[in-house]
Amino acid sequence: MNEEKLNTDQKALQINIDKAKYGTFAEIGAGQEVARWFFRVGGAAGTVAKTISAYDMTVSDAIYGPAERYVSRQRLAAMLSHEFNLVIERLDKPRGDKTQFFTFANTVTTRSYTRQDDGQGWLGIRFQGAPRQRPSEVIIHVRLLDPEPVREQEALGIVGVNLIHAAFYKHTSPINFIISLLDGLSRQRVEIDMVKFSGPCFAGVDNRLMTLQLVEHGMTDAAIFTADGESVIASEMLYKKAVLVERGSFRPLTNPMLDMLERAHEQFMLEKSLGGETPVTLMEMTLKQLQVGEVIDHGDFLDRVDTLRTLGRPVLISNYRRYHRLVQFLSTYTTKSIGLPLGLNRLKDVLDEKNYEDLGGGLMESLGQLFRKGVKHYVYPYLNRETGKVMTLDTFQPAPHLTHLYAHLVTNGFITEIKNYNADHLAVSSSWVLEKLQTGDREWEKQVPPPIAELIRGKKLFGCK
Repeated sequence: MNEEKLNTDQKALQINIDKAKYGTFAEIGAGQEVARWFFRVGGAAGTVAKTISAYDMTVSDAIYGPAERYVSRQRLAAMLSHEFNLVIERLDKPRGDKTQFFTFANTVTTRSYTRQDDGQGWLGIRFQGAPRQRPSEVIIHVRLLDPEPVREQEALGIVGVNLIHAAFYKHTSPINFIISLLDGLSRQRVEIDMVKFSGPCFAGVDNRLMTLQLVEHGMTDAAIFTADGESVIASEMLYKKAVLVERGSFRPLTNPMLDMLERAHEQFMLEKSLGGETPVTLMEMTLKQLQVGEVIDHGDFLDRVDTLRTLGRPVLISNYRRYHRLVQFLSTYTTKSIGLPLGLNRLKDVLDEKNYEDLGGGLMESLGQLFRKGVKHYVYPYLNRETGKVMTLDTFQPAPHLTHLYAHLVTNGFITEIKNYNADHLAVSSSWVLEKLQTGDREWEKQVPPPIAELIRGKKLFGCK
């Protein structure tokens, strides 16, 4: 078989006739949609040791232990651990010297008569790359976007087969592994917004880079990882939380950028809607901002992430060129307040009608999403280097026909000025810092947070001389 052209049937059959692969299927939530493919193509006795569907919550708890939520990463982890241990306990002695054992599991929710939201869930595989090798593991989170339950179930089955096949035949190339997960599907049917690789088959794999791959290859429009590099889904981090997001290229993060974030945070915390709650603070990079020239340099991306790690903040990678798309994404996962610090020059772009010519509703369509209730924009002043004057919300002049709209946004608190900023920072630009850094002029160090400057010097990041 030509591996590059395998359809779902062929992938399942290839595994069935591979005598070295043998394991268990445990599926909760949408039927045994993955195991069904292996039975349908024939030869399943060569692959399937057991299938199980513990739908009843009491039964599921009795097998895997109690869980706060049944469609969760925690439930998936319990399923993989329990079922894989049973396979090894029962089958390692008679056939462990020639068999690569595995457990595939999923816990999902799809559309039903009583539930009309998009389906979503967790899939994972724990497997041996060679007989008696310590197991490796891959887990993913999917959103099922078909409008009919039967189509969602079909898509789930295909993704599951793709995941199992990739684990055995594509684990030496994690990027190809990721790309293959949507074989036989389209982005309109399935979104994969989280992936995590672990174990000896993936030694050296950086899950932060794998998170970037999901966005870069169109598997999702946005993905998140923690400061420690742990891949998470948006609902795990943002559900019922206030959120503050700073967008930038962070090459590197400079003192002015940090000042903008910290001053915005101070003012955001004073909002009555927060009630004293500390918001989740995200550092967002878009694919466009990650480009060095015309391509995304993956090593450069990891360098940026390493510097941001010193702040202990999670990182959001997105394909949202416009701010209103970012707000739409965040509002999907939280009903709490959203804060966006941005420079005054960036606000000028936000209010420029030329940037929305491809939208049916133009600028107003974008602003309707961007300035929705609970969203605050904290604007950092801007130094006009030609005139030497500091531009503020009071001196900013939008297009004449937008004057009243602008006044409405300011008067009603959708846009507010950042106070107590450090005026000395206004003369510093990221391009100036990068130029000094690359030419060996150590003046740049005064304009970068000390932990980040130390890391840049020590590892010679961004072309540091």
